Amino acid sequence: MTEEQRSPTGKPMVEGTPMDVIHVRIASFALVFCFAVLVLSFVGRIWVLSGIVVAIMAIIGIYMALAVRRQKRLGGGPQSRG
Repeated sequence: MTEEQRSPTGKPMVEGTPMDVIHVRIASFALVFCFAVLVLSFVGRIWVLSGIVVAIMAIIGIYMALAVRRQKRLGGGPQSRG
């Protein structure tokens, strides 16, 4: 690791903010949980719950896309030039 890829305190630098990374991980867990509820609601023929879960999954998907977009907007972090 080159000197440019470390913070002034000596810690390795990352591309995204830690909060964005946490948001993506929590949202992906929520999507897995929603998918399980969706399958169970289809099996139980609870169509209202299915609709609600699909709407929640869409909101979570948009939220994850925005978090990834924020990470990309930050750039690739410090780059080595030599």
